[in-house]
Amino acid sequence: MAFHGTFEHTLDAKNRLTVPSRFRSALAGRVFLVKGQDPCLSLFPAETYEAMANAALATATPMTQQHRELSRYFFANAQEMELDSAGRVMLPAHFMAQAGIGARELIVAGTGACLELWDRTTWQTYDAQLTDRAADLTASLGHPA
Repeated sequence: MAFHGTFEHTLDAKNRLTVPSRFRSALAGRVFLVKGQDPCLSLFPAETYEAMANAALATATPMTQQHRELSRYFFANAQEMELDSAGRVMLPAHFMAQAGIGARELIVAGTGACLELWDRTTWQTYDAQLTDRAADLTASLGHPA
């Protein structure tokens, strides 16, 4: 299943996010909450994240510094969890801090392979900039704007 759409959500008092109902079946069972390079968190189905990490590591020789660093990046920055019976996932405080999520107001954005969790204000700024760059991004890939 590809994750599409943008949704406004609010964390509860225990920093739990209720996953949009349309995505709960795709995220049933194990999921990975991942800190990334952008100021957001990503929520992947376990199979998707494991395949992505394994594919990235397959290109590096296991005894090299590059492999060790990639392993740390993929595995130390990911937390395996499950949605609870109400379709919620708890966001650890240190993950929220790394992603710049300081308020309870979130944006849940579908990005194809995963859901991204953004601080609402950060998302609004980023989304406006992304929209401004959309023509350049598509042109850089060889597509007409």
